[in-house]
Amino acid sequence: MASQLDQLKQFTTVVADTGDFKQLSQFTPQDATTNPSLILKAVQKADYAPLLADTVAAHRGEALDAIVDQVLVRFGLEILKVVPGRVSTEVDARLSFDTEGTLARARRIIGLYQAAGIDRARVLIKIASTWEGVQAARQLELEGIHCNLTLLFSFCQAQACGDAGVQLISPFVGRIYDWYKKTAGSAWDEAANAGLNDPGVKSVTRIHAYYKQQGIRTEVMGASFRNVGQILALAGCDLLTISPELLAQLQATDAGGQPVLRQLGGGNTGATEPVPPLTEAAFRYALNDDAMGVEKLAEGIRSFAVDSAKLDALIEALR
Repeated sequence: MASQLDQLKQFTTVVADTGDFKQLSQFTPQDATTNPSLILKAVQKADYAPLLADTVAAHRGEALDAIVDQVLVRFGLEILKVVPGRVSTEVDARLSFDTEGTLARARRIIGLYQAAGIDRARVLIKIASTWEGVQAARQLELEGIHCNLTLLFSFCQAQACGDAGVQLISPFVGRIYDWYKKTAGSAWDEAANAGLNDPGVKSVTRIHAYYKQQGIRTEVMGASFRNVGQILALAGCDLLTISPELLAQLQATDAGGQPVLRQLGGGNTGATEPVPPLTEAAFRYALNDDAMGVEKLAEGIRSFAVDSAKLDALIEALR
């Protein structure tokens, strides 16, 4: 019998959210995504210690940030040997409010991939969806460098990304769920906020519908899942990036008893009047007005920055 993972793939492009490329083949994902935390987790495993050491040794004497990018790309290259589609590689989160710095790192990363013989169409540059990050992505897309705008929690972030013509966005389902659950405290009703009523699911559903209604080509990729229920509630989303642990659960569940049903429709409905682009002032005010969006964006940048610093330290110790 088909598994839930097999059925999900009929409606949605399945992406693996991991830096552990040795896990990938069993799930046959189309694409893969990485971030600083996932790469840090991978390089601390014994299986990947030689890869890290070899990469650092090959570039000893170069600037630390240049070696970091070499490590990130090395993992990306290994991932691309397994997946037929794209890999997402993230720009240092400490550049989240630096448009020019983001542009420089993104161009260097794509240059490293191209030097290794990889077509730029197979790489997505991950950038935090701050105003500065969106503007960097706007310019990169004009240069033919496709972007994945991450740490996306608020609708205004999605609107700005659509305005900028970015290739793909990654709204974070699980972290939105976490915020609402923590905020509600003892009043939280898990059953009432599950499935289609999950606040993270509702956020992605709204964004997906808006893009389709407006004819925006930006792909929507739900990310950061806490459970299988959130994933199944978004069947039909353009893409879903899923951890190996949850991919394994989907693969192990017989869809005969629990079939996967399409929840989100596809195609351009053209159902609404065009929405004018957000100005910087309007974006900043709308984000400021969304407590969840403000808090989770700041928290996410801080968390990725901490893990980037830890990766720096591991590499520094090998130089």
